[in-house]
Amino acid sequence: MEIKDTLHSLNEIYNRISANSPNVDFHSFRNDAAIVTHFAQLQGRLECECFEDRANAILSKWLPLICPDEPGLPIDEVVMEPACPRPYGLLSSLFPSPFHDSASSKFTFIDLFAGIGGIRLPFTENGGRCVFSSEWDKAAQDTYAANFGELPFGDITKISSDKIPPHDVLLAGFPCQAFSIIGKMQGFNDIRGTMFFEVARILKHHNPKAFLLENVKQLVSHDKGKTFTVILNTLHSLGYHVKWKVLNALDFGLPQKRERVIIVGFKNNEAFDSFNFNFNPIPYNLSSVLEPDNHVDKSLFASDMIKMKRLRSVEGKNVFYPSIWHENKAGNISILPYACALRTGASYNYLLVNGYRRPSSRELLRLQGFPEEFIIAVSHQEIRRQTGNSVAVPMIRAVAKKIIELL
Repeated sequence: MEIKDTLHSLNEIYNRISANSPNVDFHSFRNDAAIVTHFAQLQGRLECECFEDRANAILSKWLPLICPDEPGLPIDEVVMEPACPRPYGLLSSLFPSPFHDSASSKFTFIDLFAGIGGIRLPFTENGGRCVFSSEWDKAAQDTYAANFGELPFGDITKISSDKIPPHDVLLAGFPCQAFSIIGKMQGFNDIRGTMFFEVARILKHHNPKAFLLENVKQLVSHDKGKTFTVILNTLHSLGYHVKWKVLNALDFGLPQKRERVIIVGFKNNEAFDSFNFNFNPIPYNLSSVLEPDNHVDKSLFASDMIKMKRLRSVEGKNVFYPSIWHENKAGNISILPYACALRTGASYNYLLVNGYRRPSSRELLRLQGFPEEFIIAVSHQEIRRQTGNSVAVPMIRAVAKKIIELL
């Protein structure tokens, strides 16, 4: 599924507001929209109270600008009237988003450093209700909102813990560039590396039953293990029993070599004792993620010069199809039955399907295990960046099921 007009109803609201009040700041509007969409999604739930006063104040400010000819319009009609032909139900198009949380939730969770929702998906699938999400990147926010029906809050460092609803599970794929082998590996000397302490701040305040954290495998060995020791000691000091393991997406049915450390913690010692990272490997099949060439945009096909260069580079090698041709930093080409890890800053020709074209947006999402219903709401360039930053959904799904069983 693909859409061109991301966040149709929110864009419509902004257009109406700005038309009647030209001084409206778009950044402030998005902050307000995060509050209002969280409020709308949690209507009738206890967690809604965390947003109610702020959302009502925002809607009271918006209403005269959205519907200037109809003063006194009830707020609940604006939020909850999807069948109304007038602009009352402007938020209603968010409700049928493909991955909306179930009406009867078994547990609650929050989604920090949410990206495009790869960690959230399995917890939603298994009966969870997300009561708070945060992601600073605007394009990722748009993808997230198109698929989950709420606009994530922005910079988590500017959100106090008491503005976040209580929850059972905390999820966080906290920024990994500070620990990545691709980056400069500055760890806690890099401001992005300190984002872990935002996680710790929220854990300390809300004391959820469990958490799941995800990061690059280099986090474990960074600074001779000292960085990881600080993280584990911090989690232990907050009263959590912690287990961790480096997992590979190849073992979870995805044709992508992507190794990530998964850290799981429980308040309950019995749940901790029962949890394990034992999973039976699932075979992967590259053919299952590839689209027919005639379905792929022509702009993704490599130039004749690149194709000839690739062919010269693999002379004498075992060439087979389907395959992903991977170019490393030294310029060497490997022909593989899977993709190497998707990377945000990779060169445009880093991975070539069968040596002659780049993966499509849908193929990139499939390589991370996102379902077919996942809406593509941004450009291909943004999808390349977003999938490079995302998680292997089946890997998270396997871990999530074990966590949820122990809640």
